[in-house]
Parts: sequence; C-alpha cells; structure tokens
Amino acid sequence: MGTSVSRIASARDTLLLLLKSLPMGCFFNIYSFGSTFEQIFPESVKYSQKTMEEALKKVENMKANLGGTEILAPLKRIYSQACIPNQRDSFSFVLFVFTDGEVGNTKEVTNLVKSNAAAHRCFSFGIGEGASTALINGLAKEGGGHAQFISGNDRMQPKVIQSLRFAMQPAVVDISVNWDLPKGVSATVLSLPLTSIFQGQRSLLYVQLTGKSKKEAEGCVTVKYSLAGHPTENKLNFSLQPVEDTGLTVHRLAARSLIRSLEQEKEDTSHKKVDAAKKKVIDLSVQSGVSSSFTAFIAVNKTSGEAIQGPLLRRNVPLPMMMSCSMPVPTRSMPNSCRMRRCVPMFMQMDCVASPPPPPPVVFQSAACNAFDCDDMMADECMVEESSMPAKPKPERDPLLELVCLQKASGCWELEPELAKTLSQTSQDLQDKQPSMANKEVWATIVALVWLHGLKADAKDEWELLVMKAATWLRSQNAVGLSECVEAANALLGCSVQKDALGL
Repeated sequence: MGTSVSRIASARDTLLLLLKSLPMGCFFNIYSFGSTFEQIFPESVKYSQKTMEEALKKVENMKANLGGTEILAPLKRIYSQACIPNQRDSFSFVLFVFTDGEVGNTKEVTNLVKSNAAAHRCFSFGIGEGASTALINGLAKEGGGHAQFISGNDRMQPKVIQSLRFAMQPAVVDISVNWDLPKGVSATVLSLPLTSIFQGQRSLLYVQLTGKSKKEAEGCVTVKYSLAGHPTENKLNFSLQPVEDTGLTVHRLAARSLIRSLEQEKEDTSHKKVDAAKKKVIDLSVQSGVSSSFTAFIAVNKTSGEAIQGPLLRRNVPLPMMMSCSMPVPTRSMPNSCRMRRCVPMFMQMDCVASPPPPPPVVFQSAACNAFDCDDMMADECMVEESSMPAKPKPERDPLLELVCLQKASGCWELEPELAKTLSQTSQDLQDKQPSMANKEVWATIVALVWLHGLKADAKDEWELLVMKAATWLRSQNAVGLSECVEAANALLGCSVQKDALGL
C-alpha cells in the first residue's frame, strides 16, 4: 500500500474490513511501500485469530512516512516468495495494490505483473485524483484482475470488498469474440480485448460495422470463454438494419473506447509507431469531440468565435487559523538581519534590527507552530510556546466499524460489554434476552447478524462477506435453538429479520 497522510485513516478502516473478511485457512501478508517498502510478516502467514490481531495492531500504527511511490521492488519481493504447499490451485495467489501516486516505470511494472499472471491475480485501487490511470488499469489488465478508482467522497470499503468477492470466485477467462457477417460487411473492434469478467460484472465491447447489405440481412456474434475450467459458447443473432437516428451518444462512447485503446497501444509500441498513434488519437478526438491525453477543451468567446487568451488569474484564499502561538523575541545580541519563516502551509517573515531595545512578544496565529527555520541565528535563541487549548474530543467511530472490530477471525462474536455498547444495549439486557438453550457465542453472533441486516442494510456491500463467514461458523456449531435466538434478537433490537435472510 502506498498512500498519503490525508487518506491514511480511511486506508486503516479499509484494511480492517479487508482483514476481517478474509476466509479461514488462507495465507496473507501486508506490504507498505514508498521510496522503500516494509512488510508486516517476513513471509505470508496462515490466517488465524492470532495473526489477524497482530496485523491489525501494526495497521493501526501505520503511517504514510515512506515517501514516493516505488512499487517494483515490493512486487519483485512478493513474486520471489516460495510457493505455499497445497496452494497451487488456479489463481490461489491474489494481490491487492492500493496507491494514490504514479511511477516512472509503469511499463516495467506491468510487464512484471504480466509475467507472473499465471499464478498471481492482481486487483488495483487508485486513490484520489493523483493516482495514475495507466498504472492502475495496467496492473489489473495484465494481472487478470479488476481496477477500482476512489475519488472525491467515494467510500473505499465497498469497492475493496467487491474486489475481494471477485477474487474469491472463478472468473470468465480465455474470451474470444467472432463475427459471422454477410459478404461485403466487416467488423472493426474499437475496444480493448476482454481478458476477464467477474460474476456480477458487465463489460462493453464496441464494434464498428462497415459495408452494405440487404435490409433483411442478419449477423451473428459468437462469444467463447472458459469458466472454472469449463469451456462455454454463446451466440447472438442481430439485424443489420440501422435503427432510427438516436443521436451521437453511442458514437462518442465508441470513440472514447477507441481512443483509450489507441493510447494503450501507444504505450506498448516502439517509438517509431508512437507519432502515428498520437496523430490518430488527435484526429479521432477532434472529430468526435471526446478529449484525450493529447487534446483538451478551451474556452471560446461566443461573440467573436475566437479562443480566449491571457494568463491564468490567481485568487488568494485565506487559510483557516487553528492555533495561537506566542514567540518572545530574544534579548541577546542578534545579527542585523534575522528572518523567521513558517514552513507550511503558509509563511510569515519578520525582519529584526539588533540596535533598538527588544520589542514586546509578537503574537500570531498559524495552523502549526512547531516548524520554524531561523536563518543566521542560533537555534536556542528561538523559543516557541503553544497556547493552552483544550484537546479536541476523539471522534466517535462508526458503530459498523466497531462491530467489525469485535468479530473474531472464525466469524463469531463474543458476548462482552463492548458488543452491548456498540449495539446501544446494556450488558444486562443482552444477557437477559439470551435463550436458555443457546451458548453465549451463538447468541452474540445471532444478535450481531440481526443488527446488521435490520439496521445497516444500506451498507450490505461492506459487511456481506463478514456475514457469510459468521453464517458458516454458526452452521459448523450444529447449534440448537437458532430460530429462538433470531426471534429474541429481533425483540431486543426492534427488528423483523427472518432466519433465512441470515443464511441459516
């Protein structure tokens, strides 16, 4: 994982959810990378309560302090690891790559992923607007995985869990598309080749048909693919009669697909073909009105029809002031020029003259008061005192994440005060409602599942795998009185969840 400080909290919550959603019996490890890289365990370890807790402790202390985005070295380290015994099934090895930056050796990185794609499937996540689309898409394409982008107010957790669901299921691979068309009609594929499709995923393929045919003529497209080792074939007949004018929306989408395909082709070809590919992209972009990596929209004066010229205008936006600081000017003799400046995000400059008597303390406000550089003055001559401010109360954590924290690696929950608090209940009420035939762990797990289904249904895409693991654990217990537990949990929480909805 390579990410910046501003998103580190969201990354921690995502890793928490990801670790809790892993199936029992798998092996895992976590790498942090920047200019250098670190790993939690020397090698992949078997998923258990002990290893999960150890990983969570280290994730909680994780900081974005490695600088840069150097992904090649950790990838080489991962691919050099010895194979785990009895784990050589198809796509037993899965990589989840999170980054908010870009690299200068994208082609080298994607080639490495491609050379190891036979045994390692790669899922990539671009966080924020600074993430390299070429890197994120390239990792997923060459690694037979799926790319996700998280920007703005997007929540990272549901997208990561969706990719984890994809990783735990067989994908449609070895995809080929063949066209059976009348004489005089040809098909040109405008999209990048399809490498894999996951359950619940939709892929679009744009094709341009050219030529002439009779009105009643038909074409046929055949899609061949393999799912879980079983070859499959589907055919679709369609009319070649053009539909009525529906605008240019589909045409522009097809042009966008072709532009992306050509841009990818440009990155994969020799320098001799780059100029030709670039010219083709520019021509297509101008004709279709779809932007590309070589074109952009400009502002045009409606009256004169000419492009608006002139430099960009700068607007100064005042920064919020968060902290008061006082800095007494030292009474010792100082050089004739003394400049103090604050490093970030804005600076304050003060010029001092040594001969007059020392002025009174200067009071100023800043967002941070511990980052001063003093030029031409000894460090012990510069004193900074923070004003006393009440500490901000620690924000309360989302109850859903609190409940996730309490789940054990096996999938169950324990009957403990923290669980009652998370569910807005008292420990006594939780114990009093427990059916006599149910043990504590079964009862606690049923209550947690009813709470998720009844009160957090809108976040199902985040907790679905957790619930599946919990249901698997409950079935393994051969517990009696599950129906009574569900009924009692509904009464306690004010819900109306059916037993079948819990997967029991």
